[in-house]
Amino acid sequence: MSVQISSAILGFPRFGPNRELKHLVEGFWAKKVTEKDLLDGAKTLRLNHWRLQKDAGLDYIPSNDFSLYDQVLDAAVAYGAIPARYKSIDGLTQYFAMARGIQQKDGDVTIDLPSLPMSKYFDTNYHYVPVSLHPETTTFELAPADRLKPLQHFLEAKNELGIVTRPVLLGPVTFLELSRASRDAPVDFNKWATFLNAAVGVFADLLATLGEAGAEAVQVDEPCLVLDLSGPLKTAYTDAYTLLGSILANKRASGATIPKLIVTTYFEALRENLTDVFAPAILPVVDGIHVDLIRTLESLNPVAYAKDVVAAVAAAGRQGFSVSLGVVDGRNVWKTDLARAIGWLDAVRAVDLTAAGVAELVVASSCSLLHSPHSTEAEKNNKDKELVSWLAFAVQKVHEIVTITTALRDGPTAVAAALADNAASIESRKTSKRIHNATVAARVADVTRDMYSRKSPYPTRQQVQASALGLPAFPTTTIGSFPQTASLRKIRAQNRAGSLATDEYERLLREEIQLVVREQEALGLDVLVHGEPERNDMVEYFGELLDGYGFTANGWVQSYGSRGVKPPIIYGDVSRPEPMTVRWSTYAQTLSTKPVKGMLTGPITMLCWSFVRDDQPRSATAQQLALAIRDEVVDLAEAVVPPELGVPGHPTRIRAIQIDEPALREGLPLRRRLWQIYLDWAVDAFRLASSGVADDVQIHSHMCYAEFQDIRDAIVALDCDVLSIENAKNDMQTVLADGTAGGDSVLAGYPNEVGPGLFDIHTSRVPPQTEMAARLAAVAAAVGDPRRVWVNPDCGLKTRQWKETREALSTMVAVAVAARS
Repeated sequence: MSVQISSAILGFPRFGPNRELKHLVEGFWAKKVTEKDLLDGAKTLRLNHWRLQKDAGLDYIPSNDFSLYDQVLDAAVAYGAIPARYKSIDGLTQYFAMARGIQQKDGDVTIDLPSLPMSKYFDTNYHYVPVSLHPETTTFELAPADRLKPLQHFLEAKNELGIVTRPVLLGPVTFLELSRASRDAPVDFNKWATFLNAAVGVFADLLATLGEAGAEAVQVDEPCLVLDLSGPLKTAYTDAYTLLGSILANKRASGATIPKLIVTTYFEALRENLTDVFAPAILPVVDGIHVDLIRTLESLNPVAYAKDVVAAVAAAGRQGFSVSLGVVDGRNVWKTDLARAIGWLDAVRAVDLTAAGVAELVVASSCSLLHSPHSTEAEKNNKDKELVSWLAFAVQKVHEIVTITTALRDGPTAVAAALADNAASIESRKTSKRIHNATVAARVADVTRDMYSRKSPYPTRQQVQASALGLPAFPTTTIGSFPQTASLRKIRAQNRAGSLATDEYERLLREEIQLVVREQEALGLDVLVHGEPERNDMVEYFGELLDGYGFTANGWVQSYGSRGVKPPIIYGDVSRPEPMTVRWSTYAQTLSTKPVKGMLTGPITMLCWSFVRDDQPRSATAQQLALAIRDEVVDLAEAVVPPELGVPGHPTRIRAIQIDEPALREGLPLRRRLWQIYLDWAVDAFRLASSGVADDVQIHSHMCYAEFQDIRDAIVALDCDVLSIENAKNDMQTVLADGTAGGDSVLAGYPNEVGPGLFDIHTSRVPPQTEMAARLAAVAAAVGDPRRVWVNPDCGLKTRQWKETREALSTMVAVAVAARS
């Protein structure tokens, strides 16, 4: 019996070809879009996406991959695991309150609820919402059918389009692993012992519900299977799937229809977990496995990995099993080398799959295409035709998967033209003269170890900087950006389109900088910023000014909620042809006698938040980026701010420079054995970028939305003078272990100055002064030396409105002033 060859993707981008979802959701928040219009518009997007995949010839089309905010939050709603404080409200009000917080007055009733935390989804720039668990108030109970999104979306595709989709569900173990203990949970709370059985039970109920509705197969996302499994997590997988198998057997015996279960893993290889966990505990319960062959290329032979999976199926004696192989990269934008992918799959097919118990081989994306832009169709007017010819976004990746599948089913001649076009594109990129730059290579070769260190250690620098800056205790500052108003975005778009002359555009930018500086002075902030009105994005802006970068017109991907980013594309060697920020920072400094920070994005964040070339190690690209940023840091520090311009007595130099590195933790490999290799070159890149200045220049950095306690030693090794770090969004859990200064807190033993955020910038909610004061007091106690504590928000303010920005900063400054007395 021949093995069936099928095609699948693990998920599709939600935003739509023109970010329709973003505009719908933000319109709903602004009360400009009704709930009905929001839901109708979202439905239209889903139907369009399903039609697109069906028309392309995809065999397994996912559903429940669509979300109004986040799929992990959606799972909590489906499983009924809603934190108690949100249960007094319901519907979309409840849903978005968990995501963004809520602060509103309804008659005599005031609702003031902070949001749930936010964190990075594994090693991506996608942010998910971890649900807080409490042993006494959290319950697991399947949502009612009319509000059960996995069911409703499955029925929508089936009833309206005749498509029997494969629902995507977050597996029970990964869901619990991504959840967190509530701050008020008992110290001995064990989420596995308390909730594992309940989570598995509600998951089994959901499977039966989908089976009854006609679902034939379900995608069960268990990406935590690729991690280094701790004892509790390994036991959880064994216990969960053993229990699931028992429950499902009982349901089948009672006449229930249970769909096939395809467990999906991605972002890394299973490695030892294949034989230690998957084979003995999960394989007997499920009907298929998906593995990612792309993200393991640097450390694992993809064909050997696939054959190991087949061998595990054979050893278990299974029959009719499905093996899904991710051969099309869901996280980058380069066209797939189709000949190489077909070669991998042919090598796997050379094994006697039927004898191994494998009945189906599925050609798939490595992970969900959520991490890819929508379609290169939107790039028709992009002037860089050569670069566009090298790219494949989500729509094109679907077609690549179908092409590979057809080649395997019917032979390469059936898709000869597509394969020839692809081969020509792959060869064009390999041989393009744009890729390599001899000057950059020579610059890298000239780097010496002394370029990675400041001239003096931090204690010496601290004294010099204190004298130069003259700041009070608990100095206040912001993270860089101020509100990007509609008028500001309009003039930027007009200038880009050529309808607003550059001279007039820059005059308007200077007016905006004046406004931002005046606002900060009126609020009483101590270290100012210019507000970044010229920047569309903290990475794309710099990429546009660096050689080796390319850009898209509509290459948006979701970062969190309604927030999209348009990552630039690193296609070749990177260098800085001229200064990028000096004129804006020095102009801002002429407007105030207070110090103004220069604002830059660090090399690791430039790397992680770009689509990166895959023809050289990421460490090599990071070093090129570091040298480009180093040039800018040195130019900022050495620039003379004309004393005759602006307000009398303003500083004549930029003495504070912030180099943001929010992606430092994100770049960390998922396997611990690879951590130090990455951290060594990542820390080196930051130090190379930041160490070319004199002791009196205060180097700041900023980090946010990740488990930074994992890399505390690396953060110390960066040797920045001041670290601002997100703190309020995660309710102090980012920097304080269990609310104390002990344990694995980022602050425990941190030797330099630090500014944990006092308010969340992802919500219009303005915390009361008592809330901010409590956070500052806890931080000061943890640091132990108030002289090393800064006061700032969690992150930049570009997504906020001016009204709430003024209110929040005014409260923050009042807290700092009170702490000084």
